[in-house]
Formats: sequence, C-alpha cells, structure tokens
Amino acid sequence: MKLILAADEKWGIGRDGGLLCHLPGDLKFFKEKTTGKTVIMGRVTLESLPGKKGLPGRRNLVLTRDETYQAERAEVVSSEEELWSALTGTPTDDVFVIGGAKVYQEFLPYCDTCYITKIYADLNADRFFTNLDEDDHFTCEALSDVQEENGIRYQFYQYTRV
Repeated sequence: MKLILAADEKWGIGRDGGLLCHLPGDLKFFKEKTTGKTVIMGRVTLESLPGKKGLPGRRNLVLTRDETYQAERAEVVSSEEELWSALTGTPTDDVFVIGGAKVYQEFLPYCDTCYITKIYADLNADRFFTNLDEDDHFTCEALSDVQEENGIRYQFYQYTRV
C-alpha cells in the first residue's frame, strides 16, 4: 500500500478541510501516481474534491462511520474490516491512501511507500502528518529538484519502509 500527500515544513497537510495551497505541479504528480489505481480517503477529503465526488480514472473508496452515506463515483465503506474486504484481490501496489489526517494515521502502518511533496514554507495548517524524517521505519530519497510555483518552493520525495 502507498500513501501520497503534500506537507509543509511542520508536516502540516491541511487547513479548514482543504489543501494548504494550489501547486499545479503537485496536482500533476498526484494524478500521475494515482490514475488507474484504488484510492482510499475519508468523507471530508471526498467532500473537498471538485463536485464532492470520487476522482475520475480511479477506484474511490470512502471510509466513513455514516453507514447511510452515499457518494458519486465512490464506494462507501463504514469500517476498516469492510475496507479490507473491498480490497480483496486488489494488488497492494495499486492502493493509495490520499487523506485526510485520521485516515493517513490509521493506514500508515500498512504503507510501504510514501510519496511526500515537501513544501518549504509554514502554511498555518490545522491538520498534521507524522514527521517521517524522524521515523526509523522509513528511509528517504529525493525524486526531483526543488521547484517553485505561486512563490512556493517544493520538492518530491519518496519514503520507503525499511
């Protein structure tokens, strides 16, 4: 299983239920990595997406405690057990965890690869992710040079479980 997110210098990942900033290069990277794959997200993350519906070109699994919740272009599961059942037969390399904070925390132990866009700024986040630079279970390698868009510098990294 893989995980993908953008984090600021304090490992902040979101604010007010949305992304910290708009970086077209990061969105392109996300799309390249996840298209044709299965993505797992929480309800709030789904509702932050355009049209509040699943991402096109991907199998969308939404984890929510609300058993009556319905979403366009998405399969809704209401427990971790139900999620694992829905993933039966899906190669783990084809599964990406895409947020939010609680879902990332819950599924990080199952992820062997984490794609992190490191944003070199403090963007006043109210949701945070584990600092993988301080986690002995992961090793890090840069996937790109530093880039800049909208006055914000960032770089793509891959963390691999050791």
